[in-house]
Amino acid sequence: MENASKALIIAGAILLAILIISLGIMIYNQASGVVNNNAMTEVEISSFNQKFTQYGTSNVRGAQVNALLQAVVNNNISNSNDTSKQVKVTLTGSNWSVVSASPATNSAVWTKMQCEALTGKTYTITYEPDTTTGLITLISVH
Repeated sequence: MENASKALIIAGAILLAILIISLGIMIYNQASGVVNNNAMTEVEISSFNQKFTQYGTSNVRGAQVNALLQAVVNNNISNSNDTSKQVKVTLTGSNWSVVSASPATNSAVWTKMQCEALTGKTYTITYEPDTTTGLITLISVH
């Protein structure tokens, strides 16, 4: 009888240990899920950047530059509540046609077309991603 009671005590201790370990694993998985939801995956970052990098980097025609500028405007409007996804544009050179009466400064986030590229010209585009998120945050066109 004494052996049976010891066996039951040992079995109960083992079940209690398994329950505690399972509870710890469950809490860890829930906590790591919260942390991982705040960061974007590599696929999401690549998809975001692809909206802009598809236009190329050198010898880009004016019509493609205008399409890129419109993509930036659309992105900034759709992500107006998320500043980490806002893209700034800098334009250099004289191959531009002013669209709005007061174009923004070079560091401003565009929410409307302010300048257009001349369609007969070619341009060079550089993309600068944020060092922490990997998202493109600055596009320079010259």
